[in-house]
Amino acid sequence: MGKVLGAIGTLLMVLLTGLGAAAQPYPDKPVKLVIPFAPGGSVDIVGRILAQALGEELKQSIVVENRAGAGGNIGFEAVAHAKPDGYTLLMASSNLAVNVSLYRTIGYDPLKDFAPVSLVAIQPNVLMVHPSLPVKTVSELITYAKANPGKLNFGSSGIGASQHLAGELFKSRTGVDMVHVPYKGGGPAMADLVGGRIQLMFETIPSSMSYVRSGQLRAIAVTTEERSAQLPDVPTVQETVTGVVSRGWLGVAAPAGTPQPIVDRLNGAIHKVIALPDVTKRLTDLGLQVKVSTPAAFSSFIASEVKDFHTLITDAKIPVE
Repeated sequence: MGKVLGAIGTLLMVLLTGLGAAAQPYPDKPVKLVIPFAPGGSVDIVGRILAQALGEELKQSIVVENRAGAGGNIGFEAVAHAKPDGYTLLMASSNLAVNVSLYRTIGYDPLKDFAPVSLVAIQPNVLMVHPSLPVKTVSELITYAKANPGKLNFGSSGIGASQHLAGELFKSRTGVDMVHVPYKGGGPAMADLVGGRIQLMFETIPSSMSYVRSGQLRAIAVTTEERSAQLPDVPTVQETVTGVVSRGWLGVAAPAGTPQPIVDRLNGAIHKVIALPDVTKRLTDLGLQVKVSTPAAFSSFIASEVKDFHTLITDAKIPVE
């Protein structure tokens, strides 16, 4: 009998020890944040700001890992196939919703292979023109473009980039005929805009501000629902043309199957750190609009973005890679 009781006691101790280990608070080791783009871009900058603040809040290191390539697909796929334990996260961007319609084959499903955690920020685009173009408003641009079909060139960092999609949306809503000129990166496109070799561009506010302030370029509208705090006197395109809302976005996602308590823990931590004055300032100084969400709301947002981008890419006959 004594041996039986001893065996039962040993078994109970093992079970209790296992339960204690399982009940250890998340996270109890470093967390990896995959950024699917190269260092230095907006997704990378925001990801590193968030990683630092989130690490302090969670009291664990958040290790940034850049997995660039194929328009973000390499990083997206890596996280989609990672273990769903909360220790691999994705710095998601609007490319997650775009690429499913832009590439014939991708190794993930943006709606099924991720557990959305929270939206973090909206990245506005600003419609800029070269000063030689005789327009100062959206209405004047539309009138000029219709009087000169096919003579206006708008640049972008490449086919399917946010600048390209913003331009295609503007064309579809206004009926103007403009020519898209894709570049290998936003820098060369901006250089040609400043040099007057192309006439307009939809570019992110951080990349545009110095040129606008110096007078090298003229900002005539932003493409978000509301005016930008960085350019308060610049109207939205929507104030003239209904339905022209085009912006990038950034958020955090985990692999599908990540336990809901972990998703909720991360969501709460993100809400807390994004509200910190220093973090808010750093993001708004980048021209971003801070915007967090619940996991469910972020999931619905991504689904809506996938649908809208698919319609835009199909209607604009953008070539699929």
